[in-house]
Amino acid sequence: MWMWRGSMPLLLLAPAAAVAEPASTLEGPSRPVTVPLREDRGHAVDLPDTDPRVQRRVTGWAPEQIAVALSAAPTSAWVSWITGDFQMGGAVKPLDPGTVGSVVRYGLAADSLVREATGDALVYSQLYPFEGLQNYTSGIIHHVRLQGLEPGTKYYYQCGDPSIPGAMSAVHAFRTMPAVGPRSYPGRIAVVGDLGLTYNTTSTVEHMASNQPDLVLLLGDVSYANLYLTNGTGTDCYSCSFAKSTPIHETYQPRWDYWGRYMEPVTSSTPMMVVEGNHEIEQQIGNKTFAAYSARFAFPSMESESFSPFYYSFDAGGIHFIMLAAYADYSKSGEQYRWLEKDLAKVDRSVTPWLVAGWHAPWYSTYKAHYREAECMRVAMEELLYSYGLDIVFTGHVHAYERSNRVFNYTLDPCGAVHISVGDGGNREKMATTHADDPGRCPEPMSTPDAFMGGFCAFNFTSGPAAGSFCWDRQPDYSAYRESSFGHGILEVKNETHALWKWHRNQDLYQGAVGDEIYIVREPERCLLKSSIAAYF
Repeated sequence: MWMWRGSMPLLLLAPAAAVAEPASTLEGPSRPVTVPLREDRGHAVDLPDTDPRVQRRVTGWAPEQIAVALSAAPTSAWVSWITGDFQMGGAVKPLDPGTVGSVVRYGLAADSLVREATGDALVYSQLYPFEGLQNYTSGIIHHVRLQGLEPGTKYYYQCGDPSIPGAMSAVHAFRTMPAVGPRSYPGRIAVVGDLGLTYNTTSTVEHMASNQPDLVLLLGDVSYANLYLTNGTGTDCYSCSFAKSTPIHETYQPRWDYWGRYMEPVTSSTPMMVVEGNHEIEQQIGNKTFAAYSARFAFPSMESESFSPFYYSFDAGGIHFIMLAAYADYSKSGEQYRWLEKDLAKVDRSVTPWLVAGWHAPWYSTYKAHYREAECMRVAMEELLYSYGLDIVFTGHVHAYERSNRVFNYTLDPCGAVHISVGDGGNREKMATTHADDPGRCPEPMSTPDAFMGGFCAFNFTSGPAAGSFCWDRQPDYSAYRESSFGHGILEVKNETHALWKWHRNQDLYQGAVGDEIYIVREPERCLLKSSIAAYF
């Protein structure tokens, strides 16, 4: 077994004698661990529309569903909100986005909002050309970009239209990210996936908020509006309950508004960066997809020159984040791949030592659910990301937790990325509990290409312990730790080479315990292959 050496020592206060120091990736690949299944798997029941937390609490043109998102650099940020209420029915008439202004007043004190920015407004519709189905049109969605901000600074703001009585929000506040540079980092970065709007969601969000994150990454599957018919009837499994009885995969778009209202206490004060998942596809008239996702969130697409809501990048202190699309073209001849090549080539690792990526469907999950589903994406993109020394990958999709050893092309590699798949019980699908390596549980290779996943690329392994088979006969060496649990993760980047990762399970909310914990350590002098400058300090 190879050992990993050569990184700087971590400077930390000495822990209490009774507290064991977390393991480190410098120790080499850890032996695979599977945590035994617990009986308590949460409360995967949707919040009803009668819950006060999802009901509209404003009147007239007052803003609601207020959210902050980052721009590509910490000197800029986005504020988004909705005015007016949605409409549902056979015939709906969209609101005029020009009815209400898009204005943010902001400053360094709650009573001194001396700066002002304006932005754009839009309305989207979800339309179904079939008799008996209900159509939807949204309230007016506003996006305003604040520029010229100071990094690492708390800003107070109001949003709305000051020319209309009662059309401005209360005063909220958020903090910009630290200045871009190798010695400044956000204190805590929360990572969640498959959030949805169930009682599991409330546990996850309350637990996450108690950890006071500076930034939230949401790795797709947001509201699960597509587990409903347009009449509001929901299910655990749409294809099981409705696929044979409906002419199109329906959605109940008000679930998006419920989600935005429930999340506002978090999103109005903590920047949240979102990337799409399969539950955001939401096909409608004319084969249009992703309408709600593209309209409701602000993305630094223009600033990062992707010009797409599905993939983009941004900096937060000494971290360069890349958010990629698992449900858009990722082939080497496609726009996303060409953009990724350009974005990676611009990264100066002496300025942003850490390279972190996020998308929805994992490449290295060993659960039976969605096993090797994103193989085409991995085949297309992994080598490029590896060549630029990608450090960490965050994904969701599986509704269970798993962390890999450093891996590249299914092989343990000291310069490979650590892949971490987080899961929540945000919909009524069951928690993933079965592994592809369990006896008799290896799934059949996909026989029909998925139009949104790029086809079929997962074949039997040709080398290694699983050569000739589609699955391993034991937990693979690249799988370090897996547990069927819901929760959120916290990443604390300590310096240019060391970051502490913690998995906080929902069941630990009131116990102060951590499910999984490890130091992820970079070795830039060993592993950076194409970086413009090897960040070695």
